[in-house]
Amino acid sequence: MQRIYIRIKEMNIAIKQITALAPIPDDLHDAFLRVAKGLTERAEYPTEKVLTLFAQMLENPKKFAYSKNKVTNLAKKIYDLQVETGQALSLTEEGRAYIPKEEFMQIDEKPKATPTEFNLRDENVAYKIYGESFIEQGALNQMNTAVSVPISVAGALMPDAHQGYGLPIGGVLATEADKIIPYAVGVDIACRMCLSVFDISADIFKREPHLLKRTLLENTKFGMGGETARKSDTSVMDKPEWTATKIIRDLKDKAYRQLGTSGTGNHFVEWGLLEVAEQDDLLNLPAGTYLALLSHSGSRGFGGAVAGYYSKIAMQKTVLPKQAAHLAWLDLNTEEGQEYWIAMNLAGDYASANHHEIHAKIAKAISEKPLLMVENHHNFAWKEQFNGKEVLVHRKGATPAGANDLGIIPGSMTAPGFVVRGLGNTDSINSASHGAGRLMSRTAAFNSVTKNSMNKILNEHGIELIGGDLDEAPMVYKDINEVISAQTDLVKVLAKFTPKIVRMADANRKEGRED
Repeated sequence: MQRIYIRIKEMNIAIKQITALAPIPDDLHDAFLRVAKGLTERAEYPTEKVLTLFAQMLENPKKFAYSKNKVTNLAKKIYDLQVETGQALSLTEEGRAYIPKEEFMQIDEKPKATPTEFNLRDENVAYKIYGESFIEQGALNQMNTAVSVPISVAGALMPDAHQGYGLPIGGVLATEADKIIPYAVGVDIACRMCLSVFDISADIFKREPHLLKRTLLENTKFGMGGETARKSDTSVMDKPEWTATKIIRDLKDKAYRQLGTSGTGNHFVEWGLLEVAEQDDLLNLPAGTYLALLSHSGSRGFGGAVAGYYSKIAMQKTVLPKQAAHLAWLDLNTEEGQEYWIAMNLAGDYASANHHEIHAKIAKAISEKPLLMVENHHNFAWKEQFNGKEVLVHRKGATPAGANDLGIIPGSMTAPGFVVRGLGNTDSINSASHGAGRLMSRTAAFNSVTKNSMNKILNEHGIELIGGDLDEAPMVYKDINEVISAQTDLVKVLAKFTPKIVRMADANRKEGRED
């Protein structure tokens, strides 16, 4: 009898207990009571757990409204009210007492960096160029500058290279092991590729093209502010690194809302056919043609904000001549360097989880499990051994291609991509291209490519495009076959991916580009 009495007592949460948390409008009282009743009766939550959940939701209704949880619908009502009135429901002192005190990840104390001026080398570090005949002069100039910074150890330029900020896209730079250059990692930290291969024959594009198109439309979200409420696996958000620094903590909620989304620019999710000519022990797929899903995106707003914040700090602390200003570095032995290293690696885990969310949802939508997945970063920095010593290898738009590394090198929306096996060539610092590379800037593309010319080439190749804009038209990219031919001593091609149904961000030229 005593046990029954306690349970009945816990079910009777009074409205005054709920309104003690925050000034909740009268017309929402019944909704709160219904949710409280469900939590205590069906979920068997004790009163304190219910009130704690309510307090957390009231503190951040948007987070709960954009995720699947036990108070999602209630959170949507609160968030809609907040948007409508422009005012949040502030927690009372009693309400704040229910918010658990956050435990922060303990990181080593490091000294703060002090501003220091540096000159460039008198003689550049020698570096190998792949496909030099189709690399623009601006990228070559940037690479020459990169290998002149005093911390550079080795460099290489991939055949898809084109001009960027600091290190060119397609640039690989090895530096002293304790020095990291945020702009040599890239603005979209851990931009990466992910491929899922299914045991489904090619005729699905004739049998069920509408199913494949619908799965892309219903399970992807693109755009600078893209967010999604439906999640598959949020375990990446439980990593202790989310509490390591203030900037990471401030970005966590946004990162949660954007988990499972893609950006703008050259980010895509697409269906296609994977052709395996012969079985390879590493790829471990029998020869044949398979349905495959390929995605390209990175760490979303989280990575972009981290990159912007620490690039600015690096340029304040490491003062270089004007032409090399964007190659400013952070010392990993300083507070700022340690913080960036933690944030960059977290962005890598988060970017991977983004792709896994998308692939898991789409696999579930077609009621299939992939035979295998292949994935790799191509905007990142790794601690590696090079010529017998540890270095920090920055690959900005370059694919890791160490011996037996599996990687993906995409083409364009009409050109094939390739699954490759790294050959471990030290001349390229164990790297390969990350794609075909741009032939023209986005501005040039908008000025020279027409909608008709883009549609013509899409129709000729049998490509169905959902979204996209002229700056991503096939003709703005180099010939992927020439790019692959320029690096045969870097990678071995194991399979060819041919795109069929391509999903990209809808045309919106007011948005920035995240690639």
